[in-house]
Amino acid sequence: MLPTPTALAERAAEVIAEHAREAVAARGEFYLALSGGSTPRLMLAALAERDDMPWRATDVFQVDERVAPDGHAERNASMLQEVLLDRVKPGGFYPMPVTEPDVDDAVDRYVATMESVCGVPPVFDVIHLGLGADGHMASLVPGDPALDVADRDVVMTGEYQGRRRMTLTRPVLERARALLWVIAGESKQSVLQQLLLGDDSIPAGRVSNEHAIVLADDAAFGS
Repeated sequence: MLPTPTALAERAAEVIAEHAREAVAARGEFYLALSGGSTPRLMLAALAERDDMPWRATDVFQVDERVAPDGHAERNASMLQEVLLDRVKPGGFYPMPVTEPDVDDAVDRYVATMESVCGVPPVFDVIHLGLGADGHMASLVPGDPALDVADRDVVMTGEYQGRRRMTLTRPVLERARALLWVIAGESKQSVLQQLLLGDDSIPAGRVSNEHAIVLADDAAFGS
């Protein structure tokens, strides 16, 4: 447990930097996939300030993205670019191509990009996830067919909170060398306990990864 969202963000940034250094020492590159949201903004701001983060050997992908124009305030990519623009190496950020007219082709191209960078099948060193109050992670939400996809690494979802999404699927989440959950706020108390118990009645409880790391603040734990 971490006492505040700021402490949570700093610890999460520390964990990412630790895994990054280990990956670069072992393989020369670090493959990172990031979610959006307010808690990640704090985490990424803390990460951007770390001098021990090997940015020049880091490739950054997205966990999920809303279908919206480039630069739109609801786009996760907008936040990632704003916070990390000065740190990510040139060409090292791979935004999901959600503005393409043919979304099926866009999904296939993003998978191809992941494979060209992270191997076949793509394996990320760290995938960062948040946890929704309804138990969703990435854009794998209750009742959406994307949650049951077992043979594709990226799919389009149905409409959720007003927009369709592009998202990584359970198979690629479960292949990650580390799955980093970063969870904050009182609204997450119930679903956090379900996650920790592996309750498969919520989407997050259906992800199996023996290398999962769960970080949460006191409010999420109910302390």
